[in-house]
Amino acid sequence: MTEKEKCEAGILYNANYDQQLISERMACKDLCLEYNQLKNSDTRNRNELIKRILGSTKENICIEPSFWCDYGYNIEVGENFYANHNLTILDCAKVKFGDNAFIGPNCSFYTAGHPLDAKQRNEGLEYARPITIGDNVWLGGNVVVLPGVTIGNNAVIGAGSVVTKDIPDNAVAVGNPCKVIKNIEEN
Repeated sequence: MTEKEKCEAGILYNANYDQQLISERMACKDLCLEYNQLKNSDTRNRNELIKRILGSTKENICIEPSFWCDYGYNIEVGENFYANHNLTILDCAKVKFGDNAFIGPNCSFYTAGHPLDAKQRNEGLEYARPITIGDNVWLGGNVVVLPGVTIGNNAVIGAGSVVTKDIPDNAVAVGNPCKVIKNIEEN
């Protein structure tokens, strides 16, 4: 089993010393650098390049520079996706955003985690768990979403939150660790 296959299976794999994964990350980061250096007014090339980087997109998406990810092909974004400046997605596993996702500045999505055992960590082993963000979700600035988290439809995550566990539909959640503080009622 290759290291990439181990990653996809959700088991410990070696990302630091596997040439295939290193090569894929380097190619993606080169594209991210190119994207981040384009003029903001060069919308045609920005749109074409971001669609080359990401695994799956709808038509209406906007990611403000700077944007960084590991592989790109594991990221899916829905229609009307907007991410403000300094978006980081460590997409060792799938990261899926629904339609009408609104991501504040300085947000980070980490699918990668590391063993608690120092020997395993020092060998370069890690694991990856997918992240799913539902439709109509708003994340305030400086939100961090950790491996394996699902944020439900219509949820709002307050600025500065660290989301360590799933958040249900129609919830307002804040804090570190992020916790639901109220439900959103339909008007």
